[in-house]
Amino acid sequence: MNNRLPPAWSKHLKPGPVSKPRLPPGVLPKTSTVPRAPDDDALLKQAYSLQQARRLDEAQDLCLKILARTPNHPAALYTLGTIYLGYDDERALRYFARAVGEEPNNPYYHLGLGTAYVKVTEYSSAIEHMQYALELQPDLIEALCELGNAYLEFGKPGMALPLYEKALKINRDHPKVRVGLARALTSVGRMDDAAAYLHEAIVRRIAVPTAYNDLVQTKKFTEEPEELKSILGELRNPRLDPDGVEKLHLAAGKVLNDLKRYKDAFYHFNKSKQASGRYFNIDQYRRWIDSLIETFTPEMFAATAGYGNASEAPVFVVGMPRSGTTLTEQICASHPDVYGAGELMKLRRVANAIELRKSAGNLGQAVASVTKDLSATLAEEHLNYLRERAPAALRIIDKMPHNFELIGLIGLLFPNARIIHCRRDAIDNCVSCFVQKFGEGHSYNTDLQTLGLYYREYDRLMQHWNRVFPGRIFENRYETLVDDQEVQSRQLIDYLGLPWDDACLRFFDKDGSVNTPSRWQVRQPIYNSSVKRWKNYENEIRPLIDTLGDLADI
Repeated sequence: MNNRLPPAWSKHLKPGPVSKPRLPPGVLPKTSTVPRAPDDDALLKQAYSLQQARRLDEAQDLCLKILARTPNHPAALYTLGTIYLGYDDERALRYFARAVGEEPNNPYYHLGLGTAYVKVTEYSSAIEHMQYALELQPDLIEALCELGNAYLEFGKPGMALPLYEKALKINRDHPKVRVGLARALTSVGRMDDAAAYLHEAIVRRIAVPTAYNDLVQTKKFTEEPEELKSILGELRNPRLDPDGVEKLHLAAGKVLNDLKRYKDAFYHFNKSKQASGRYFNIDQYRRWIDSLIETFTPEMFAATAGYGNASEAPVFVVGMPRSGTTLTEQICASHPDVYGAGELMKLRRVANAIELRKSAGNLGQAVASVTKDLSATLAEEHLNYLRERAPAALRIIDKMPHNFELIGLIGLLFPNARIIHCRRDAIDNCVSCFVQKFGEGHSYNTDLQTLGLYYREYDRLMQHWNRVFPGRIFENRYETLVDDQEVQSRQLIDYLGLPWDDACLRFFDKDGSVNTPSRWQVRQPIYNSSVKRWKNYENEIRPLIDTLGDLADI
């Protein structure tokens, strides 16, 4: 198991002895004997209440106050981990690791650490900590569900289903059991079985907004279902939290879109975005793109020739979300010599570790700190991480779409890596993003104008990468792939340097899990109903079209 943090220079740290399972460097497992102030518990309860009310800054401040007077208070460390999880996963991971170091026999702390490892796609470490949590408390239902989720994300759905089924026997009404089992079934194409569990969840009033939103993704509706009336009824519930409102509006929008009631559908999609309450700083993002363009130049790459690792195994599928990245990965991964690893956070973690992040001031200084030896170390660790997933594969695909921002780092670490850029009609691409619920890292997707501005920055950066790496990046046009699947698929496999295999034409028969919003579509043969879909919403999306400007093909 490889738990090193940060990945490249952990060898310079000196971790003490560790217990099973191993912890990140510098975290020493022990029994916590630090005296605690008498009102720490009261402050922790107050922090928990603030966290539940989404007043995260105040909750964080209380936990830090506890740690200021009771250093290494394990419950305060754990609570900080839960606060940061989903917002700053690296920081969450470190707080959970410190909590485990203080109380190594607390199953919840191992579960938290394992969950954080899933967030950063370090699945082996995640699985080991979750398994240890279950050794400590075999009936810990949250650990069973999170371990199932880890196996799903790791591409091992056959190991996930029994865990959810075991959890179901312990508590049939636990939200994570119902929703998790349905998602596991959906990921392996068992849509009808998933729908049955979600229907039962709704009847039993378990995680109703999530269940409805997941349910409507399991099929395409050709006539109005009873569920639509129920979803609209649920939206009248004054006790719904913002997340529930967002999910129910998305569910209603999806059904209405299927029924070709486009104006009504877009009303609900807009309402879902308003409920999310997210904000994206487009000016800060634009400055970061400026810095990337100024830093990663042909001259810089000429000066760093010989850096990294010459392996041809890594393949990066990049582009905007909803541009065909999942479809592209499925086609390529149907080849017997190709493994699709899904969306990995590894490259982003490396970028963050060398301060190649949006909040960084001087990217040139960050890149200059990467010596030839360090680049080789970073690349070797990355290769080991990939090889853990598929030791015999000739090509291993990371299809994290937003790695389009990090193509410069790819060029530095892997000069022979293949990069497939998935591009789609700009308006179609943005509309397809807008009607989906993405995570916190996609707040640019909250309103049409910001989404259009973000797309322009993405396009500007990709034009730069094509100038820096002329002829190296394969552009895979979604519309071209839909128009002639075989010709485009053959070109993809040829670009990977592999002989053709007819299995690539039947990608929808491929076993394995799919855990993106495209999981229903990639179980079907290629279809063209998504081409120029935006015309259904032409009157509703004028702010997007106007913002895209010359990139909008109208």
